[in-house]
Amino acid sequence: MDVSDFAPVLIQIAFAAGLAGIILTASHLFGQRGSKGDIKNSPYECGVKSEGMSSARFSVKFYVTAMLFILFDIEVLFLIPWVLIYRDFIAYSLPILGPILFFLAVLVIGLLYEIKKGGLEWEK
Repeated sequence: MDVSDFAPVLIQIAFAAGLAGIILTASHLFGQRGSKGDIKNSPYECGVKSEGMSSARFSVKFYVTAMLFILFDIEVLFLIPWVLIYRDFIAYSLPILGPILFFLAVLVIGLLYEIKKGGLEWEK
């Protein structure tokens, strides 16, 4: 292997390092410096001073819904490649339907459990 085989990768690494350096330098040159009424440590709200608490409290339901969304989003990420290569497995007579049905059954059981426990009801 020659160094010329790695030239595109080395160029991309040099470009990424150079871009990061330019961004950091621009941030240092044009960023806010000094203490103007503790403006540096306050959150930026479209130029308007923020009022009230800077971090609002969220209900536990919000986090449960977010976790369920992530769970079923990951399910789709597993199903898309399976659908794309399904024909290849059938052509080679490899059993593929059993494992994916087991995977889907576990997810459906989990979904039914969440429905039974009221995990998907936003207002009670």
